Amino acid sequence: MSKRLSAATFVAAWAMVCVASGLEAEETGSDAKDLTAVIALQGLPCGKVVSVTKKGEDDYVVSCQAGNRYHVVVNADGRVVVQKL
Repeated sequence: MSKRLSAATFVAAWAMVCVASGLEAEETGSDAKDLTAVIALQGLPCGKVVSVTKKGEDDYVVSCQAGNRYHVVVNADGRVVVQKL
């Protein structure tokens, strides 16, 4: 799969996550599931997101069951960026 197609698929998935989280006014359990999927789509090890700290609009720091921590943010170009902390 080309990188362009992978990026497009990822952006589409993130858009669905944003719409779904906007429609659901549930606890962070929903955010944790969505962020778990976002990290998995990036091919990064996580297992399951166990804690989420929201730093701002579309800006999260997450801790994973596997012990990894990530910063997940939508950049100025509208792309989702996942950085290992």
